[in-house]
Amino acid sequence: MKSLRNHTILYDAECPMCRMYTKAFTTVGMLDKTGAQPYQQMPTEFCPFVDQRRAVNEIALVNNDTGEVSYGIHSLFKVLGNSIPLFAPLFAFKPFIWLMTKVYAFVSYNRKVIIPEGKQAGGFALQPDFKLHYRIAYLLFTWFFTGLILTKYAVLLKDAMPVGGPYREYLICGGQVVFQGLIISLVNSAKRWEYLGNMMTISFAGALLLLLVVILSGFFTLPVLFYVLYFLGVAGLMFLEHIRRTGLLGLGYILTMSWVLYRIALLLWIIYK
Repeated sequence: MKSLRNHTILYDAECPMCRMYTKAFTTVGMLDKTGAQPYQQMPTEFCPFVDQRRAVNEIALVNNDTGEVSYGIHSLFKVLGNSIPLFAPLFAFKPFIWLMTKVYAFVSYNRKVIIPEGKQAGGFALQPDFKLHYRIAYLLFTWFFTGLILTKYAVLLKDAMPVGGPYREYLICGGQVVFQGLIISLVNSAKRWEYLGNMMTISFAGALLLLLVVILSGFFTLPVLFYVLYFLGVAGLMFLEHIRRTGLLGLGYILTMSWVLYRIALLLWIIYK
């Protein structure tokens, strides 16, 4: 694989996802072994060329020889296009660039709630900007796909509990956002959008685990007890992850308690309505 020589990509050391994919670039040889450095420890010779505020939001790729800097999706396309020339024309196609720029921003501005740093972060002076419209877009995205998958999974539980209408799971998932939004606004309104982003990541991750069984059910018929136990197992993992993430946010157990109470109340309503 052709390596992009004499270039350095500046990633966010406080972002596990950023560390992972930039390490992959150096591991597979797309960049030199020393071609990925955290922007928190940016080499002093790069400072005159790099817009540090922009580099926090859009990953920067620096040409070590000329000082030329690319940002965001253009940095990634430059690395990938050099190593996989077959995709170079696609990476130069303006409508595709526009679309992927939006996708990149969607992920970048939500990266702290998609995969939060496991240890105390935020010590660096410059932190990623918060864009409310991207957070709302993330909440809508995760709400829709979580509701869609849960609707499919509910069919597998038809012998154990009522299936409900086509919009039931969407309403339940959306209601959780509203309910928890009210609770976090009372507990710590400053962390409202950060908490809701983390909460919906948990819901979406749980839905993806359920999707595996939905796909499997298309090939094999399993007893309803399996579907019930698997659902409860996923719910247990979500519960533990909710405790972990609220701990990272310093929010204590109140939101986990309200999160559980909402789900128990809805379950009882579904069973006994």
